Amino acid sequence: MQRMRRSPILRRLGPMAFEASAIIIAAIFIIPVYYLFVTTFKSPAEALLQPLSLPETWTWDNYVKAFDTMNYMRALTNNAIISAGAVAGIVLFSAMAAYTLARRNRRYSRLLYVLFLAGMMVPYQMGILTLFKLVSDIGLMNRLAGVILIEIAYGLPFSIFLFKGFISSTVPIELEEAAKIDGCSVSRTFLTITLPLLTPVVATVAILNMLATWNDFITPLLFLQSRDKGVLLLEVFRNIGQFSVDWTSLFPMLFLSIAPLLVFYLLMQKYVIAGMTSGSLKG
Repeated sequence: MQRMRRSPILRRLGPMAFEASAIIIAAIFIIPVYYLFVTTFKSPAEALLQPLSLPETWTWDNYVKAFDTMNYMRALTNNAIISAGAVAGIVLFSAMAAYTLARRNRRYSRLLYVLFLAGMMVPYQMGILTLFKLVSDIGLMNRLAGVILIEIAYGLPFSIFLFKGFISSTVPIELEEAAKIDGCSVSRTFLTITLPLLTPVVATVAILNMLATWNDFITPLLFLQSRDKGVLLLEVFRNIGQFSVDWTSLFPMLFLSIAPLLVFYLLMQKYVIAGMTSGSLKG
């Protein structure tokens, strides 16, 4: 009887404890974001003396200064060119490669697939010296095209993995066989029949690689030496002092750097969920 009396209380305490824990964890993660945001509107003295309080006077001067110091529009344009070029190349080449690997059940196809999977385990930074020499020898040093090609090569393995799994489990081969009977070539079958069915995974691959390319710091740092080719993260890095940092200048730069990506992700996150869950339900 005593156990039966306690059970309703325990059933209430369980969800309450879970919700309280979730709120505490969420607050821990939100505090740094809140600190970054409010500091962008403070003077250096106020940011030092009252780091977590709201600004006494909200000012946009820090953003104006950061916008001019970073040469924001130029860096944003370079970022957009690199990200768009890399994502387009990754989607196109990985879809074509995955389609062939999924439809050619032969020994060499399986071997190639294993090699692509191995590329997911080995970071390209391990061969950075050889890569640096290669890019220099072919004349792509300090050019956006060189960075785009590197980003494409780096993003292919995981993208091929996603595409192949989606094609094998979701795209019916009977459609392609019917197209072959009607006289369609392999390329036409892929472009007109298979590719339109890959919309969920195309969106997922595009979004994930956009996030990775936009946030890449090492590749532009090594292969883009001139200031006019700089990207947003490079501009943030170049404006950090060696012995001291003005946080009220740095934080607006960080916020301006992540703002376009944040807007892009908020607009496209539903496609990530759709791409990850498509194929999990049948019928």
